[in-house]
Amino acid sequence: MSVDTVSLTGWGRTAPTTAVRFRPRTYEEAAAVVRGRGPRGALARGLGRAPGDAAQNAGGSVLDMTGLDRIRALDEVAGTVRCDAGVSLERLLRVLPPRGWFPPVVPGTGRITVGGAIGSDVHGLDHPAAGSLARHVVALELLTADGEVRTVTPGTALFDATAGGLGLTGVILSATLRLKRVATGLIGVSTERARDLDDLLARFTAGGDRLPYASAWVDLSARGRAAGRGVLTRGEHAPLSVLPAHARRTAARRQREPWAAALSALPGGLLGPAAAALVDEVRYRSAPRARSGELRTPAAFFHPLDATPATDRLRRLSALATGRAGLVRYRFTVGYGQEEALGRVVRRIAARRCPALRAELQRFGAASPGWLSFPAPGWALTVELPAALPGLGRFLDGLDAEVAAAGGRVCLAQDSRMRPETAAAMYPRLPEFRELRAELDPTGAFRSDLARRLDL
Repeated sequence: MSVDTVSLTGWGRTAPTTAVRFRPRTYEEAAAVVRGRGPRGALARGLGRAPGDAAQNAGGSVLDMTGLDRIRALDEVAGTVRCDAGVSLERLLRVLPPRGWFPPVVPGTGRITVGGAIGSDVHGLDHPAAGSLARHVVALELLTADGEVRTVTPGTALFDATAGGLGLTGVILSATLRLKRVATGLIGVSTERARDLDDLLARFTAGGDRLPYASAWVDLSARGRAAGRGVLTRGEHAPLSVLPAHARRTAARRQREPWAAALSALPGGLLGPAAAALVDEVRYRSAPRARSGELRTPAAFFHPLDATPATDRLRRLSALATGRAGLVRYRFTVGYGQEEALGRVVRRIAARRCPALRAELQRFGAASPGWLSFPAPGWALTVELPAALPGLGRFLDGLDAEVAAAGGRVCLAQDSRMRPETAAAMYPRLPEFRELRAELDPTGAFRSDLARRLDL
């Protein structure tokens, strides 16, 4: 097992902190780290895709779980896969579709481990039908504060605290996931443009769940009558009948959208309001008014930003005013019937001319059993903003108040700046979570920068 002292950040590259990083190769080595933890505790970390500080532990220990990456069993009769927590979803997307199976939930990046996905209780573009990942976990092995390994199953308090619990109940070592049977891994895609936010929401709901995967890019540069305009994209797994004509050329293609080319052409750190508005205009105008029958690979459909170097380059080099680099991801949800609140947030962002690198709208179905899980029935908007924007903290505090007043919540797993009282108001089961943690882990073995900041 290798050991080193490193400075760690989330994907947004804000608020770096230093920790001792251990890279266990066996469950026994992971248990030894937990038993030998120092006063600042320990925390599991996967591929570091949490945007904020959920996978950081300043002054403590961090277990890099990527060395535990075995796919242990694929049961094609039961339709399940059992794998170590360090296996990435990107790898499952390579291994499973050729056998006729697909991960039960696919979030916005494939560069996330199974353990991280469960700890965040991730969701995909088909949440109204599939729910979040917790619904599809058959069982998991959890290394707890006493150094013991427990098998945890749905329907128990420990499971509900662990799914979405951000690694604060223990170290997930392995999991068994229920899979989805598919004819092909290719996705048949339809795309349509919407003239404003009302039109976009209407198009979302008019289609029902006929095509299970759905999300929309929202133009947050547009104001006035066009505020909230966007491009709605839907998809479903393509049938076998499409393969002879399209499979070879589609499987090899990685999409290169005009807006991505425009983004790549900008010098690093210069995505100000005018440049962002230009990119948004190109993206909106280049999208088809209506198109169907397109085929995309899973990577091109689910994870287009994983293949867009410009996004990572701007994330690293963005320094708009103060020289501070990084991105802040703001992700919130409000319930059905609160569309006016959603519209107010969209208009406030547009009025402030925030240069958003990402603006994605989704629909949510039933809530997860996870006590700190993010999804709840309604609309979810994700926005990525340069951390150096002047007054960004105060501005987002104002959006928090708007979301809270509408009965909504901000995503803990992606947060980097929320206030503890706001988190407590948005997550009513937080007292139960704290009580279970105190009983299971009285000495505070598992800690994170996020947990300290929000008093989780």
